[in-house]
Amino acid sequence: VQLQASGGGLVQPGGSLRLSCAASGNFLKINAVGWYRQAPGQKRELLAGITSSGTPHYIDSVKGRFTISRDNANNTVYLQMNALKPEDTAVYFCNALFPNFQVPWGQGTQVTVSS
Repeated sequence: VQLQASGGGLVQPGGSLRLSCAASGNFLKINAVGWYRQAPGQKRELLAGITSSGTPHYIDSVKGRFTISRDNANNTVYLQMNALKPEDTAVYFCNALFPNFQVPWGQGTQVTVSS
């Protein structure tokens, strides 16, 4: 399975981005999926997850600003990010929500929030 996160970029504080996660096969359809990020010098952290049935979960720091969703027909999981802050700057990754089902991490997509 190859994971591909895309949609990152440079955005001003308060701006928005939508990230997409694609994968080969049925990986995204059958697994609960999470969005993660890793800032320089920090550990990778889980931001949001969505179950195979579509129930979302968020960490407190992104709740109300980020929305995770899935489109099983297109085998894609999205992360809509609004009201971005400089501290959201990181490389963003997607993978299975539960460690036992995770596959090798892709390259991620860089998100930079700066004026």
